[in-house]
Amino acid sequence: MIRRLPAMIIIVAGLFFSSARAQNFVAQHGALKVQGNKIVDAQGQTVTLRGMALYWSQWKPAFYNADCIRWLRDDWKCTVVRATMAVTDGGYLTDPVAEMKKITTVVQAAIDLGIYVIVDFHETKNGNDHLAASKKFFGDLSLQFGKAPNLIYETWNEPDNTMIWATIIKPYHEAVIPVIRANSDNIILCGTRNWDQAVDEASKNPITSSPNIAYTLHFYAADHKDPVRAVATAALNNGIALMVTEGGLSKASGDSTIDTAEGRRWADYMDKNGIAWTNWSLADLPETSGALKVGASPTGGWTEAEMHPSGVWVRNRLRSVAAAVSINGDFRIMGPGKPARYPIGPMTLESRRDASGRLTLTGNDGLASRNAYRENRARTARGRVDPRIWFLPE
Repeated sequence: MIRRLPAMIIIVAGLFFSSARAQNFVAQHGALKVQGNKIVDAQGQTVTLRGMALYWSQWKPAFYNADCIRWLRDDWKCTVVRATMAVTDGGYLTDPVAEMKKITTVVQAAIDLGIYVIVDFHETKNGNDHLAASKKFFGDLSLQFGKAPNLIYETWNEPDNTMIWATIIKPYHEAVIPVIRANSDNIILCGTRNWDQAVDEASKNPITSSPNIAYTLHFYAADHKDPVRAVATAALNNGIALMVTEGGLSKASGDSTIDTAEGRRWADYMDKNGIAWTNWSLADLPETSGALKVGASPTGGWTEAEMHPSGVWVRNRLRSVAAAVSINGDFRIMGPGKPARYPIGPMTLESRRDASGRLTLTGNDGLASRNAYRENRARTARGRVDPRIWFLPE
């Protein structure tokens, strides 16, 4: 805990504070890009997106609407959603016009609401068998929305364990990427072998034909534990960026028991490493991985009684992160200041001067708890304080 000292500096956060979430999240962060093994925003700051993945578009189409996306942003505090466009099983190959309409509805809603949206070509077989359809889909999508910073492209959902990275999966991605790049420089997510878990293989033979390439990692907490995180860490250490576009609390089957303790370990791991994630899945289903119980409205307004335990847990996690005061980024210093370290409970803030003399402040875990914020607030001018202001000893 910081003791109040006579000499004080006032630090005003530039971008990352809790009240800003009521504003346009994309307007704050702009076009995202891959920088080493991190996803960073237009200011070069690491940004960790968190949100929900919609269920297969052909089986739960009612949830592909703007009211649903608005509720996820406002109540669940999502900064990203994943639109999961089915390819087979009555999906895009059967009715491309209907499936494209669902996707564009969600993309436009995300743009209007100022959050990011991952569009997933939900391929569950050999993507090369449907390469022409993939090129057509991503060509049309990027032509329509390619200038919007909100959009993230996911080109092949889950190559299974029979697919080979070097000869099947990577060439597929390399064939689709130029189609997107003709219209958009946004991040492209590339699926990896073994249902998006062999990310270490991709890290040893990455795609180099285009910038802004990241790789997808999937987990289901009741099945996938430390060994999968070890593979992810190896991939990060090899220099590639990851996004978890499907993370669940159940078994990989989507059903059976949920493991919230392991879910917490995964969520902490992703936060620590700046890995964006979307939980599978936002739908009313009889299975435990579904966030909502059967019969829940597709337009939002859900009470906890209408959620499965997994939905309650994920919503609480999303809301708790949103309630935290982020202190990772660029700060303006009001008054005197010098490079120093400031312990705040379990974390430390460190101020530094860059080459131009500007003083910046970062935290070793990027977040300060609501309690820490309240402690600071109690020391300010009788509680009258902008939530962006931190009072720290000089």
